[in-house]
Amino acid sequence: MNEFVLIHNYFKKLAKNNPSALDLNDDVFFDKKKNIVISLDTYVEGVHYLNFKYPNLVIKKLLRSSISDLFCKGVRPSYIFIGASGNNNSFSKKNLNLISKSIMQEQKKYNFQLSGGDTTKSKKTFFTIVSLGYSKKIVLRNKCKDGEDIYVTGNLGDSFLGLNVLKKKTLLSHKDRKYFIKKYYMPELPSKIISNLSKFASSSIDISDGLFADLSKLINQSKLFYKIELSKIPISSNMKNYLVKSKKKKIHFISKGDDYQILFTSPKSKRNYIKNFFKSMNQKVSLIGNLTKENKINQILYKGKLLKHALNEGYFHNFS
Repeated sequence: MNEFVLIHNYFKKLAKNNPSALDLNDDVFFDKKKNIVISLDTYVEGVHYLNFKYPNLVIKKLLRSSISDLFCKGVRPSYIFIGASGNNNSFSKKNLNLISKSIMQEQKKYNFQLSGGDTTKSKKTFFTIVSLGYSKKIVLRNKCKDGEDIYVTGNLGDSFLGLNVLKKKTLLSHKDRKYFIKKYYMPELPSKIISNLSKFASSSIDISDGLFADLSKLINQSKLFYKIELSKIPISSNMKNYLVKSKKKKIHFISKGDDYQILFTSPKSKRNYIKNFFKSMNQKVSLIGNLTKENKINQILYKGKLLKHALNEGYFHNFS
């Protein structure tokens, strides 16, 4: 039983009289009357991040992951709350100074304020982060329509390769190691486009669990199916060079998660607007496919050839 089956079977019914809960099928809580948008995420050592060797980098990764939930709704975070649990080593004076400095840097970069939290003691470190923002409207999931385009911002796959480098599963030059590890800990969020997202996006989600896993969540109540062209999925020049040298396949890197780019759908009539707006913002965006009700199955194509789908679903939390 994965996390989504668990929510559907045990908790969805508890929120049925609360429209702000969005049927427990979105990234956020949204109170239309008070214009409040809230997300909550828990991060566990060894699951959501490899270890706590670099606390200054870990906290940046977790903060960006949290506020990404609001960004993909077209909302800027105003406040964050951090619950932290760890031991004497993880919360030593040295580490606490590093963590504090990193939070200050992220506050300055993304313009939010630390506003509360909680601390407890435990063997492993884990964090719960609440992000809160204000907006009169948000871009929901499952509001897409037949025939709409599928877009993704930025590049995919760098973070997963960075994780493999940290796990010592991949050997690279010092320069390449530094690049991919940085992408793992400090993904560049597409913050410049947030204010305009609702002008062109019918539905949206951030890519945390993997491109195809999150795309499936984006359309899970729409009775639509996606058709994606692998060659159009954006990757960095560093990733391109790595794939050429290693002779490994692109699909095994772009579908593993931790990218925190925005995946959204939009009507074909918005193509020129999207092209011009993203160019003016100097933000990369790629049209990677479309939605349809005709195929009855999700499809990944490479130059028109249908690819096997099974190993590219991304990450899910599973419970027995």
